[in-house]
Order: sequence, then structure tokens, then C-alpha cells
Amino acid sequence: MERRREARYVGAGRETGRGRRLLAYEGRWMASLGLWAARRRHGVGPGRQPLGYARAQAPMMYGFAFVCTVETVGVGFLLAKYPVVHWIMLVLDVYAVLMVLGFQAAAVTRPHVLGPDGLRVRGGASMDVWIPLERIASVRYDLRFPKAEAAGRQSLERAGVLEMAVAAQTCVTVELTEPVTAVKLLGQRVEVRTVRFHADGGRAAVAAIREELAAGKEMAAEKTAAERETAAGQETAAVTPV
Repeated sequence: MERRREARYVGAGRETGRGRRLLAYEGRWMASLGLWAARRRHGVGPGRQPLGYARAQAPMMYGFAFVCTVETVGVGFLLAKYPVVHWIMLVLDVYAVLMVLGFQAAAVTRPHVLGPDGLRVRGGASMDVWIPLERIASVRYDLRFPKAEAAGRQSLERAGVLEMAVAAQTCVTVELTEPVTAVKLLGQRVEVRTVRFHADGGRAAVAAIREELAAGKEMAAEKTAAERETAAGQETAAVTPV
């Protein structure tokens, strides 16, 4: 069942063409604006705990949105005598403001999600990685500031490390017993054994994941004990004379 669920997330990354993937991405962040306005979150159902990460980037995103809004007004005044150019630039500027707000809306409405079956690590509308709980070997608070050089990122990916930074930082490191597949925005697949991501309450997120891991191990132990008792009962019944 876990294999099927993981395949669902990985399957979303099959090569369907970059254009279609970008259009799907546009649709996700636009839909996030509606979820944001309705104060709803995507993929957070009963029994699942959201782990937010949008707070760290909020000042920067709102700053960009303000600058884009000021630019829209200024360009509107400058191009008032040129109606065609004015309307073209107005559409582009409004789209830019919506896009910046959409980035933030996607981060707010698509948090990481922790449940009894696994951890869903997301990067707004661009990345969605499913990690079954049984594959988590360890989790720790680990504040890092990943380098921005592309060569450094590629080196980490070759080593099986995925960094999903927010505001140029990660604070939670998850080590895995088996690799999971991460699918990037344009469809590139990366097999990773270490996932580093940011959460607004990093230490609280680590504690929550550890608690879920402990609960999962306890349930597995109880299930094993029950199965053994059932098997022992069946064996006893089989050898007991009638």
C-alpha cells in the first residue's frame, strides 16, 4: 500500500512535457490563492498534522509584492498616453503581483503534512515528496544555510541529498533507510536518502515526527504480538484432541 501511495506522488513527475508541467504548476499556485482566501489548506485531513514553513519567507514575498504594486502604479502613469502599451504592461504587472502572492499562498496552503502513514514534504506548488514512516531512520534539528552555487546542489544530489530551503535555510534533516524519489518542477527525478527541509517551528516539527515514529513502532509491536498470539492459539487448537 505504501508503495502504491509513493508511486502516486512519483507518478505526477512522469515526463509529460515541460510546457504541461509548467501549466500545471501555474494552476496550482493560482488555486492556492483561492485556498488562501478561503483559509483552507491542501492535503491536510483528519488525523494529519500540518508543519508550516511559509513564515520565514513572508517578509520577502510581501516586500516583492509591494514593490511590484508600486511599479504597476508608476508605469501606469508613465504610459497613460499610450493605451495599447499601457494595457499590455498593466496585464503583465498585475500578473507579476499575483504570481508573487501565489508563491506565498502556495507555501501557506501547502504545508508539510505528518500522518500515521508518512511525512509529506512540500515546497509550495513546485515539489511534493512522500516519505513513508517506516523508511525514516532518524530525524534531527539541523540548522543549515545551503550554498546557492548550482555545482554544490548537483554534488549533493549525486550524494543522495535533497535540500528544500526556505529563505535560504533548512532546519530539519531526515535520514532514510531506503531511498525515495523526488520529482522536480520540470520532471527531473532524484533518488535521495537524506531530505533537508525548513519548518517554522523546527524543533517542534522534529519532536512531532519522533512522536509519530514512536507511535508507529508501538502499533507495529502490538500488531506483531497479536499475530503471534493468534498463531499460537491456532497451533494449540490444532494439537488439542477433540
